[in-house]
Formats: sequence, C-alpha cells, structure tokens
Amino acid sequence: MEKTYIDSLDPEKLLQCPYDKNHQIRACRFPYHLVKCRKNHPDVANKLATCPFNARHQVPRAEISHHISSCDDKSCIEQDVVNQTRNLGQETLAESTWQCPPCDEDWDKDLWEQTSTPFVWGTTNYCGNNSPASNIVMEHKSNLASGMRVPKSLPYVLPWKNNARP
Repeated sequence: MEKTYIDSLDPEKLLQCPYDKNHQIRACRFPYHLVKCRKNHPDVANKLATCPFNARHQVPRAEISHHISSCDDKSCIEQDVVNQTRNLGQETLAESTWQCPPCDEDWDKDLWEQTSTPFVWGTTNYCGNNSPASNIVMEHKSNLASGMRVPKSLPYVLPWKNNARP
C-alpha cells in the first residue's frame, strides 16, 4: 500500500482524462485540465458526477454511491473529522479576563468647548475673542506666484456635461 500511496502523489504521473480518453495529463496539471475539459465536453460532463472527497474523481452518475462508499480519500476525511471531534472535547477554552480600559474622552463635550472656528476654504478666518490676537484678521494666502490665478474651469470637458455646439 505504501508504494501505491507514493505513486498517487507523483506529480509527473500521467492520468487519463475522464472526458476524453485520448488525453493523458500529468497529475500536477490534472485539476486545471478537468475544468477546461468539462467546459469543452458538456455532454460527457452531464453524465459524470464529482466525488465529494476528491474533486479529481469523476465517476458515472449511476456509480457515484458505490464510489462514495469505497473511495480511498473517504478514510482521510473521516479520520480528520474524528481527530477534530476528539480535540474539541479536550480543549477547554479559557474565559477571557480582558476588560475595556476606562475612557476619559468625551468628544461631544470637546466639540462644545472648542473655541476656534472651523476651517472653511476661501473664507476669512477670525481668531476667537479669548485669543490675544482677537483684532487680527487672518486672510487666505495663495501659494501661487504673483500674477497667477487659479483657473475658473477645468481643462477638459466632463463626460456628463454635454456642451456640444452645433
């Protein structure tokens, strides 16, 4: 059995395509070939069923129940299920003792206590009355060189604006 198991893992082993008996495919490429060949041969694909334990097993629909009961890959899946149920019973999850740290922040309170005015682009900003510079008006400064201005329109036509001229 050991030799059979090793042979089935050989990536260079040639496997016969269930959709076209003339196709001999390397084991490492077999899953990709199955997908491609299934699309190319829909009439044969309708007659075959996929094994629930190994998608490489394409079996005639009439024989799928027999294949499921005797599939070699079934034992691997069943063993995994048994191991998981055993481990689940042995593992006892420790309850977490983590607690959320106390929070001293109150964003709503901070919002109401905020003395500075919000920033709005293109408007003149006055300093608050509590500020020592309350008489100073802070004006918008442009980063453009003198004599240059920001364009008033975009350099291209927006697709949703139909400015076609007759």
